[in-house]
Amino acid sequence: MAASYGAPGVYIEEQPSGSIPIEGVGTAVAAFVGFTERYDIEQGDPTDPDGVKPQLVTSWPQYERIYGGFVRGAVLPHAVRGFFENGGSKAYICRIPTTDEEGNTAGRGKPTLTLPSADNPGTPSLQLSAVQSGANLEVEVVPPAAAPPAEGEGEGGGTSSNGSGEYTLRVYEEGALREELSGLQFSGRSARTVEKTVNDRSKFVRIEVQPLQGASLAERTPAAGRYTLQAPPVSTKSVTPADLVGNESDRTGYQGLAIAENVTMVAIPDLVTVATKDDGSIDEEMFLGAQKQLIDFCEASHNKMAILDTPPGLNATRALEWRSRLARDSAFAALYYPNVVVPNPLARPGATNGELYLTVPTAGHVAGVWARTDGTRGVWKAPANEALRGIVRLQNDVTAGEQDLLNPEGVNCIRSFGSYGTKIWGARTLAKTDPSWRYINVRRLFNFIEESIQRGTQWAVFEPNDFDLWQRVKRNITSFLRGLWQQGALVGATPEQAFYVVCDESNNPASSVDEGKLIVEIGIAPVKPAEFVIFRISQWQGGGAATE
Repeated sequence: MAASYGAPGVYIEEQPSGSIPIEGVGTAVAAFVGFTERYDIEQGDPTDPDGVKPQLVTSWPQYERIYGGFVRGAVLPHAVRGFFENGGSKAYICRIPTTDEEGNTAGRGKPTLTLPSADNPGTPSLQLSAVQSGANLEVEVVPPAAAPPAEGEGEGGGTSSNGSGEYTLRVYEEGALREELSGLQFSGRSARTVEKTVNDRSKFVRIEVQPLQGASLAERTPAAGRYTLQAPPVSTKSVTPADLVGNESDRTGYQGLAIAENVTMVAIPDLVTVATKDDGSIDEEMFLGAQKQLIDFCEASHNKMAILDTPPGLNATRALEWRSRLARDSAFAALYYPNVVVPNPLARPGATNGELYLTVPTAGHVAGVWARTDGTRGVWKAPANEALRGIVRLQNDVTAGEQDLLNPEGVNCIRSFGSYGTKIWGARTLAKTDPSWRYINVRRLFNFIEESIQRGTQWAVFEPNDFDLWQRVKRNITSFLRGLWQQGALVGATPEQAFYVVCDESNNPASSVDEGKLIVEIGIAPVKPAEFVIFRISQWQGGGAATE
């Protein structure tokens, strides 16, 4: 309605253009559910003291500041690191609280270390612990200087291991020297005296000398060297799959992602931790049940996809059996095989070859590839024929014959191609009955379009439901889809072949308008991957061949 004017003059009125462009939503946001080394409330959410609500991190260093680094008993840090190494940029962390071996809430436990004795490495010497939880500390033991050889004795001398002389303890934080405690003696002193000397002077560490029958303090002098204080392993005995699911009202587990609507892919890498029994075997029924629950959650959300892994140690035949036991026909989940082997960041110097590497689920690395493909090509490009970064090798090598059986069942194989690298060599969902949703990129493209249109047309709610509104909505959606067609997301030589939008009297009769409904029909022709590239070659006599 035009404003009323009293005085003559020039007046300017702003009028809405009638066209509000639809912007594409983000598609490369992942969520990981599992265990962390700790939780730093100062770096995280001050209203969430236990760090159980989903929190966004945009880089590996930011994750380390909030949740710490790697810790024994937790797979989630490896998944997050793999996500960022493979091109991911945004991830929500759904931390599951646990208790350490002493019953402390995980994240409150402090890094500890037991030093070996110089004379007998199997005998414990000092037990050190950090003053602050989550501290990244190293301790260097410097023995007394070797006494010069007496006249008539051979050269060499060496460090005395009888406790005589003064030892020095140096403490490093993040690689930088923070303090140096000198004058420590282990001869003629009681254990309590040594403890008091260090504990009163140090701002970073505390020591304790555990009583050991038959061994004097002098016989337990610490071996020279530089040692890393490691956080205690997380204990998951009290954790169940229900903790991974969580609760929407409490904002825990992946149900807590109700406050993170932009998440498009969900993985629970520490499912393998929860399902591992005391003897090291996997509780397969628990594993299967948790995966089915995650699929149901993603189907209900209708804008998220579950990235699933087979349990570790399966050969190709058992991986096929696993797919059959999973018994889910869903376009909102993708299953990958096999697991990957990564360097063990917690391996100590001199560790055996088996301790230098870890086998971890591949979901984090795969999510990173999905994000990388979205950024470089678009969500409509199948996230396959892409190299995995940050891995040493695959737990099992998959042959072409084995993939002939796995691929049709929706098991996406990761394969090593020698000098060509290790690549994701499958792009299928778990959809079996409807081939329209066979490919990951098709399902994710529709998720992207649906979410973008839903958010981009909020302005239309409660507008007058007339021909003018129909045209405006149709114009906005058509413009958005034409842009996708131009980028290669839709097939067709012309926009008319790629999509259609109907919003007129044919689908908005008076009865529908009376009910307050505005109905828009949209048809889309998505691009599908060239999964099988076939060249048919035959002999040809050539243009110079004689003819009858």
